[in-house]
Amino acid sequence: MGRKWQNIKLGKGKLDQERGALFTKLSREITLAAKNGSPDPDANHRLKIAVDKARENNMPQDNIKRAIARGAGGTGEKEIEEIRYEGYGPHGVAVVIDAATDNRNRTAGELRFLFSKHGGSLGETGAVAWMFDPVGIVEVDSGGKSEDGLTECALVDGVVDLDYSDEQTLIYTEPVQLAHARELLSGAGLKITGAYLGVRAKQTVSPEGSQLNDALAFLDAVESNEDVQHVFSNLELSDAALEALA
Repeated sequence: MGRKWQNIKLGKGKLDQERGALFTKLSREITLAAKNGSPDPDANHRLKIAVDKARENNMPQDNIKRAIARGAGGTGEKEIEEIRYEGYGPHGVAVVIDAATDNRNRTAGELRFLFSKHGGSLGETGAVAWMFDPVGIVEVDSGGKSEDGLTECALVDGVVDLDYSDEQTLIYTEPVQLAHARELLSGAGLKITGAYLGVRAKQTVSPEGSQLNDALAFLDAVESNEDVQHVFSNLELSDAALEALA
């Protein structure tokens, strides 16, 4: 069995990215969490997860406070909005991108350039959405647990599947059950490092050789854009490809 590209990337961790871009992504997630709920992390699970992740990555406390204040409308800065983009990367790999931006024209232009540069095309809304199912996604620190052990912990209401790796596991839930499942998973002793709504490919593709390298280079470039929060694709790495990347 292969592994989804998203799992592989998450397993490597966001610290692979340039720190300034990382702080921008984390700040925007904090802002969006505060905007859509309470500015108190103890009363807002999404915000608590975002703040914890920022602290783990050594974001200064002043940056965290400023991001929360921005979400609560207390800084006078441009509002951050969430936008979804869709398209095809190189060799027909389907991609859905969730971005957080204060300038949608800039973000659309930068993404259109990246798609074009790598031989793909940014599409209209719905261009590839039909190839994916909506899901809730809970990121869990695998914490040295085996796949069987972690699977047993994930047997809670709302969970439909998981994609295991040694470092970080993606647990998929019914979209409406995301918050409920997240609480049950936390109660089962799992360390939650992220929880958000996303999509999951109905069928995957597994290019090899130079086509795989092209696809990975494209996905890396998109994920490195500081406006991009989450990238979903139908790319899956075969066992042979995983061994080659190890």
